[in-house]
Order: sequence, then C-alpha cells, then structure tokens
Amino acid sequence: MKKRHSAEQIVSKLRQADVALGKGMKVPEVCRELGISQQTYYRWRTKYGGMDPVMAKQMKELEKENARLKRLVADQALDIAILKEASRPNL
Repeated sequence: MKKRHSAEQIVSKLRQADVALGKGMKVPEVCRELGISQQTYYRWRTKYGGMDPVMAKQMKELEKENARLKRLVADQALDIAILKEASRPNL
C-alpha cells in the first residue's frame, strides 16, 4: 500500500531519523522504525535534507505554481500555432 506524506511530515521523519542515527542506530533499523524503505529515506534526504517544515511547504507551493505556469505557456503556444495556421492563405 502506498502512503503519501506531506512535505512537513517528511521533514519531521527525517529529523527523527537524524536523531536515531546520532544515537548509533543503523539506517535499515531507522527506516523500519519510521515505516519507510531505505530507498525512500535516501530519496527524501536528497530532496528535503536540511530543510525546515516552512521551507518544504514553500517548495511545494512553488512546484505547484511552476506546473500551473507551464500549462499556461503550453496553452498559449498552442493558441499561437492555431492562429498562424488560420491566418495562412489557402492555396
């Protein structure tokens, strides 16, 4: 079963993992305790390592805004292509 975690939850779990690792636990033990795979842990650490919850939330908002703007640009490019095709004289 796939679980979705919010950016704040991920940052919190990474902080818990850092504390456990500081106490001498190994990564596989920490991952088992947190209920995630090692691959997920390393992917999260790469993406969210060193962030605080506020920064993670801002990053998610920026990603959402970026996706919206990309869709807008794609729609405009399509509109321009349609207008160019319509304005070309029929031969």
